[in-house]
Amino acid sequence: MGASHWEFEPGHTGAEFTARHMMVAYVRGQFKDVHGSVVVDPDHLDRTRIEATIDATKVYTGEPARDAHLRSADFFDVENHPTWTFVGGTVERIGASAFEVTGDLTIRGVTRPVTLHVTYLGQWDTPWWEEGRDLGPRRRAGFVGRTSINRHDFGVSWNDSVDRGGVVVSDLVDVTVDVEAVLQPELAGV
Repeated sequence: MGASHWEFEPGHTGAEFTARHMMVAYVRGQFKDVHGSVVVDPDHLDRTRIEATIDATKVYTGEPARDAHLRSADFFDVENHPTWTFVGGTVERIGASAFEVTGDLTIRGVTRPVTLHVTYLGQWDTPWWEEGRDLGPRRRAGFVGRTSINRHDFGVSWNDSVDRGGVVVSDLVDVTVDVEAVLQPELAGV
């Protein structure tokens, strides 16, 4: 079958994080400016290559003051570290449509190994519009990946205390990445 090259479709790809706030609720944030690619050979998963970049300057939680605080040096320090990256290649099939994908996640210039629990959502041939013309069909595939990280591992350590020894922000943060990828046409002569 051979390897295939897929590019993330940024308009339909995003990342979300969830952190406990004030010990009683959860705050969710999202990133819509996510770009990346996957090169995969289903017969040789050990040759898989995944690269993704998130524009951390565009964090959105629905609260402008909180978004500004998240962009500051207290949290993401986007002035010095505007992007996050994930580079991976270790893929293990754990079910018919379930995989564990291990790679290096970089936040604030700190790189740590992370394992994403990925569910493959399937493929479909769809229209492909450019400049008002349907150039399709193009094949799309969907994936959702989930993991939990300790934000302190990446230098995201701001916090404050609340009553009875509680904290404003939890150490553990749940991360979900939804990817819609488009199969790239083979390049002539490659």
